Amino acid sequence: MDKEIILMRHGQPDLIMTGNVSALDMKRWIEHYDLSEIKSHPAPKVSVALAASAKVIVSSTAPRALTSVRALGLQPVVVDEVFCEAQLPHGRWTLPRLSPFTWAFILRILWFCGFSGKVESACEARMRASTAAQRLQSLADEGPVLLLGHGIMNRMIANQLEAAGWMRQQRNGNSYWSATAYRIKQT
Repeated sequence: MDKEIILMRHGQPDLIMTGNVSALDMKRWIEHYDLSEIKSHPAPKVSVALAASAKVIVSSTAPRALTSVRALGLQPVVVDEVFCEAQLPHGRWTLPRLSPFTWAFILRILWFCGFSGKVESACEARMRASTAAQRLQSLADEGPVLLLGHGIMNRMIANQLEAAGWMRQQRNGNSYWSATAYRIKQT
């Protein structure tokens, strides 16, 4: 029997958009984002079905991940900050003023290029993803594992799983509620 790990992204965060902000204002926006739960829309049927196939439910400590687990009608057996999203830095600039999502995109690119400010660096996040992947692989001995996590960190964990020989079986995009399943032959 093969081992299986499903990496699922949380549902859409329930955020109130307030127009354009500066890079400095992004500090407060990121703090609000980190505390957000998800909008009360039902999870897509494909996500519900995939989640139902898991025996071991794992979640990051972020409210948007935990409320996503509840939206699927599940209870996590493991909740750990090692699975939280790679932190997003903010800048000190007051101009230009852009939408928070434009800033998030720009700041994430800068983060990948080495700018981390006072948050974990991309290198540190990759090391954390390695630890997270090892933890998931260990949990997969108990049965299929579902991680309710985050976009960037799930991709970093996926890279670690693939490096360890896990094969991607299915993927349904990169948006909210998207999931990717990985399998490896049990030895």
